[in-house]
Amino acid sequence: MITLPRPLLVALGVGFSLYHVVLGLSALLAEPNHYTTPGHDHIERVVIALVLYVVATGLSVTVGRRVEMPVWLAGLNVGVSLSITLLVASSLDVTAPDLGHATWYVAAVGTLLTITAVRRHTTYAWFGTGLVVAQTVVWAGPLGLTRFGVLGDVLWVSIAHVFTRALARATVDVRQFARAEREAVEWQAAQDAHHFERQVRLTQTSRMALPMLRRIAEVGGDLDEADRRECRVLEQSIRDEIRGRRLLNDALREQVIAARRRGAFVQVLDDGGVDDIDADLMNPVLDRVAEAISGVRSDRIIIRTAPKGSTKAVTVVGLSSGTSSASALGLEDDDEDVDLWLELDRPVGAPIPVAS
Repeated sequence: MITLPRPLLVALGVGFSLYHVVLGLSALLAEPNHYTTPGHDHIERVVIALVLYVVATGLSVTVGRRVEMPVWLAGLNVGVSLSITLLVASSLDVTAPDLGHATWYVAAVGTLLTITAVRRHTTYAWFGTGLVVAQTVVWAGPLGLTRFGVLGDVLWVSIAHVFTRALARATVDVRQFARAEREAVEWQAAQDAHHFERQVRLTQTSRMALPMLRRIAEVGGDLDEADRRECRVLEQSIRDEIRGRRLLNDALREQVIAARRRGAFVQVLDDGGVDDIDADLMNPVLDRVAEAISGVRSDRIIIRTAPKGSTKAVTVVGLSSGTSSASALGLEDDDEDVDLWLELDRPVGAPIPVAS
């Protein structure tokens, strides 16, 4: 969307409004007799009207940072419009054949109410226009609406009303289009991520399972017990690729498979606690986990990411059958010895976690 700078809009509004002030001053200086009725001089009323108009216009184009002006200012504009109309009209001789620029107030009031409508208070603008129309009809009759240009005020406010509604609808449409575009971009990014993830998993699975698949094809499916054990190890390793996600690298995969081949039960669980850590920063942590489990002969090994918001990255627990209690570590089985307990801190340079 193309937008104009606020100072430029304010300058345009002030410049257009000051034009009516110039007309009012020229009429006051060049045609003062228009403001004099028999036995009365009403120059002061015109001066007050000019001051009110300048103040109201200045407030209307400067107060508030949003397009919609404050309600109190819209109400003030209606009051000022009626006051200007009454002050100037009451000083004019309605029977005069030509009042010249003495009716400057009509265009001035129209400008003030148009600004009110543009700044999203069309109800106030129409109410003020109605008051000016009613005063003109009472003061000069229905023909006064065309003679003094009051119908022009009605036209200006009508155009401002239509423009404001059209702009509001356009703004809503633009926001909807922008939201739809963001949703489409997010959907496409999610699809791309899913596609990439599938490709990575398929590639990894193929690399791991292909030798065994060839072995199965060679023997026609007649596997011995060793091959069956190896199939179970591969099946668990493939599950790791799904449940372990970013908690695996080549070194750790090798040690996990080695532990399973010797009969250990190994769980690799990525709960999302390291999603915000780059792979380059996680690799040294995973290498330390691989080194740690390579030196133990536990019956059960649990490798798990720390909860989100924790200052730790990975927790490793090794359990063996025994008589000691492991309940102090939050484990359910009271008949297992804890022979490995390792908590690794988040790597230096990783984002600081925020507790949820």
